[in-house]
Amino acid sequence: MLPVDFSEIKNIAEYEIERPEYREKLIALKGRRRIRVGDHLTFLFENRDTVRYQVQEMMRIERIVREHDIRHELETYNELIPGPGELSASLLIEYETPEQRAVWLHDLLGLEDHVWIEVPGVAPARARFDTRQISTDRISSVQYVKFPIGLEGIAKFGPGTRLYADHPKYQASTVLSADQLAELTADFR
Repeated sequence: MLPVDFSEIKNIAEYEIERPEYREKLIALKGRRRIRVGDHLTFLFENRDTVRYQVQEMMRIERIVREHDIRHELETYNELIPGPGELSASLLIEYETPEQRAVWLHDLLGLEDHVWIEVPGVAPARARFDTRQISTDRISSVQYVKFPIGLEGIAKFGPGTRLYADHPKYQASTVLSADQLAELTADFR
């Protein structure tokens, strides 16, 4: 999947005109790409459309108008686009209260070694976390992960594929639905 190019980014004024329709479309897209694993982990699988949307929204919110600054945002968010043979996701670790978050973001240290995708007939692929989001005393509630499933995983990606966490303090599993499989399969084209 190719990164989003600077030429695809609209200036703030042009984006404001297209935003209502574009935002509605992207919210629906993100809904199809959102997969919960248990009660507290949500994976939002990223692609070119979700990345472009994120860049446009950051420009809008932060009033970013200089080309250099826009290119910096683009470079940062393009890191979320999956490379060959992989899927890429933003992982949200969700707890309702600040007190719960304080406890669990500490207790979930080491999560980077305990998140997997399993495609039937292929060895499970452990998620590669962006280590910039992990410290020695807690993890961030937003993580960026890539699942290197390889060519064999792509070829067998289908019914029975599941995401799971096997952390000592958090175990959960979700089998991807037919709609989720169809949506993510498009990332391999």
